[in-house]
This record gives sequence, structure tokens and C-alpha cells, in this order.
Amino acid sequence: MSGKVPQLDLQAWRVRVRAARPYRLLGRVTKVVGLTVEVEGLNTFIGEICDVHVPGEVRPVQGEVVGFRGQTSLLMPLGELRGIRPGCRVKPLGRALTVTVGEHLLGQVVDGLGKLIAPGSALVAGQEGRRSSTPPSEVGDGRRELQGTRGEAPEEYPVHNAPPDPLTRRRINRPLTTGVRAIDGFLTCGRGQRLGVFSGSGVGKSVLLGMLCRYCSADVNVVALVGERGREVRDFLERDLGPEGLARSVVVVATSDQPALVRLRAAMVATTIAEYFRDRGRDVLFLMDSVTRFALAQREIGLAVGEPPTTRGYTPSVFASLPKLLERAGTNAVGSITGFYTVLVEGDDLQEPVADAVRGILDGHLVLSRELAARNHYPAIDILQSTSRLMPDVTSPEHQRWAAKLRRLLAAFKEAEDLVNIGAYVSGSNPLVDEALAKRQVLTSFLQQDQAEFTDFAETVARLRDLAGEGEAKSA
Repeated sequence: MSGKVPQLDLQAWRVRVRAARPYRLLGRVTKVVGLTVEVEGLNTFIGEICDVHVPGEVRPVQGEVVGFRGQTSLLMPLGELRGIRPGCRVKPLGRALTVTVGEHLLGQVVDGLGKLIAPGSALVAGQEGRRSSTPPSEVGDGRRELQGTRGEAPEEYPVHNAPPDPLTRRRINRPLTTGVRAIDGFLTCGRGQRLGVFSGSGVGKSVLLGMLCRYCSADVNVVALVGERGREVRDFLERDLGPEGLARSVVVVATSDQPALVRLRAAMVATTIAEYFRDRGRDVLFLMDSVTRFALAQREIGLAVGEPPTTRGYTPSVFASLPKLLERAGTNAVGSITGFYTVLVEGDDLQEPVADAVRGILDGHLVLSRELAARNHYPAIDILQSTSRLMPDVTSPEHQRWAAKLRRLLAAFKEAEDLVNIGAYVSGSNPLVDEALAKRQVLTSFLQQDQAEFTDFAETVARLRDLAGEGEAKSA
């Protein structure tokens, strides 16, 4: 043995000692105003989680620090305000919100904070044979922590993550098969691309998202239902997603009756789960319904802490939070997150503030038309108003040429539609309109698709070629 004593890295220990809290201050509730709880006596930071101890309750109510007013900390509860009164003790936990992630999440439905929702059926809990054996009465408040069940140790990921460094993002040059002909043929999506789905209510967004979950060629689906109606959650799981789609999906649910902060965090929790799978080299399909309700929740919080309303009542923090959320999707060095974000447009106005801001951030948009939906044309994607900015990078020149030709036919028919309907169009006056009329039925049939129908990418491109007329020329 040598008599040398190993050198200790004391600097690292000094940093940890300085950061340690040898004692923790307890605050007390002084006032509840609207959605916020005012607490005095705390030394906290924005985003810190605190326990509010309510007399007579076994479990404390958790809240998050969202702002300050002088020496008063402003908390928003991650649960019900009921029972909180002046004088309640408040204990800061010294950490921000985290979520437990792992392979065990696949097939699960979790709430806006990442905790398992007590199952009401075998489908909601997961697949047959994986149903929770814990009766709802033993789950407590209807939620329980997720534990690893597939041999791996679950990890804790912070909910507030930074987007990948721009220089570490791989270029998007591979197409993602969605199984939806209108998207694969005319609006081809790349692995890691982010697209918006813009529409009013009742135009078929949920059905389209269900088709993407079932037929997309991604490895994992992560679905965020933010501000959804409680009735529609079960409908989406059983009717639109189905057992096959749920088997490779993680569904995060925060219904419209949940506190604004829970609805806001649900979008971040779902994005964090998608980041976990991306960090393991997976191609993730991320679906969020909807960005508008996320923005409304942020507006509620901003107004509650005293932010001034600006554009149509939205606070500045709304437009600051949108890029922070949306930029977290995309590629990194090992995996990808392909995002589809639905946007509810008021009165079908595509120029309203949230829609306009989201359209400027994302890499393309799909517009669902109420006019097409009224004709029972589903999916009601308006090809002429929709675009995929990365389609030239993930498709062949021939594919782009065929799609462009058929777009011109659709545009020509759209311009002449009124004349055709009243019988005023004279055949032969416009060759492009004549060709559009000749191919109208087969082109409409191509764009329409039953929700139980899947079309392979190669088949979609072959049919696109035939519609453009090049298939017939080659065979001749």
C-alpha cells in the first residue's frame, strides 16, 4: 500500500452545503382572493411546491408559487380551494413540480400531475389483464403514484424543461406515415415536425387524433387532453383511440373542471413524458387537444396574479408561454417528438390571437373546414388552406409534383364551383377546370377516409400518381 491519502473534492461539497436549507420556514395563509392563496412568512421561488395544511384533513393541499406581492407569496392550488382558511400552515418543499416517468406509463391514463387515474373499466386502466387490482376505495382520492412494473426503475423528470439546443437538433428528413391519405399525400409530415390542427368545435378533431394514434408509424403516442369535457374523455379512449391505440399510448387528462394550474401543468407533464421517450431514441407522436385551452388557463393565472390584459383579454404571459411549450417538441440527438396541436378558433376565425401566434411557431397547419364537415366529408381537411412547411424535405420531387398538380385542380374547381352549380360553366372554356370536373369524384374519394380505414404510405403515393395521370402514362 502506498501511504498516499486520496484528495477530496471539497469545492463540490461547499456548493452543496451552501445550497442546503438547515431549517425550513413555515408560512401561514392570510387571504384567499379568487384563484390565489396569499401566504406570509415564506422565502420561496417561482414554481416551488408548497403543502397547505388544512385543519381536519389528512392530506395537505399542494400549491405552486406563481408570484409575489411585496413580502407575500401568491400560491395557486393544485387541488381544491375548499377548506383553506386564514391561519393554515404552509410548508415549502424546496423543489419544483416533477413527474415519475418510465416504460410503465404505456397504456396508462394519468391526471394533469402525472398520477394514475383510478380505473373505471379495463380499457381506461390499460389492456385486458393489466387492470389495477386496487379497488377505488383504497386509492384514496382516486389517484395513486405510478410505480415501475417492467423491471426498470422509474425516474423523476422536472416538468419545466428547456427545449433542446438548436445545434443538437437533427435535421428533419424522414417522413412519418400517419395512415391518413389527405395528410400523407398532400401535407406529408416529417419525424420531429410540429403541426397545428385549426378548427372550430364539432368539426372532427377528436376523430382525426384517434386515427393518428391508431395508424401512425411512431413508436409511442403521448396524448394530452387539456380542458376537455369530462364526458368526452371516455368517448375518446373507447371510440376514437381504442384498445390497440391505447396499448402504445400514454394519455394525460385534465378536464375543464380542474383548477387552471392543473390544466396548465397537464400540457407540460405530457410534454415531459414525451421527452423521456425521445431521450431513449424513440420516435414519439405527441397530440395535444387543445392549445387554446392551455392559453385560457394561462390567462386565468395571469389575471389572478395581476397581469394586465392585452390582445382580446389575453395577458402577455400567454404569448410568452406558447413558444416555451411548443419548442420542446421536435428532434434531439437521438429521438424525435412529432407534435400535432389542436387550436380552437373562435367563430372559425383563423386570425384570432392564439391561432395567429401558434401558426407562426409551428412547422405547418391543417385547417378543418366546417363546410366540408357539413357535406359529411371526413376528415374535413381543407387542402387549399393547409400546408406542411417540411414536405419538400421529406418527399421525392415526383411526389411534390403530383401533389402540386392536384392542388391546382382543387383550386380551379373551387374558383369555378359557383358557375358549375348554376349551370353557367361552358365545357371547354378552361382546360384545367375541365380536368378538375372529370377527376372531381375520384379526388374526393381519395381525400375522404373512414376512421377505421388505414392506407399505407406507398399506396397513398401510388394513388396520388394515378390521380395526377402519370400512372396511366407510364402503363401505356
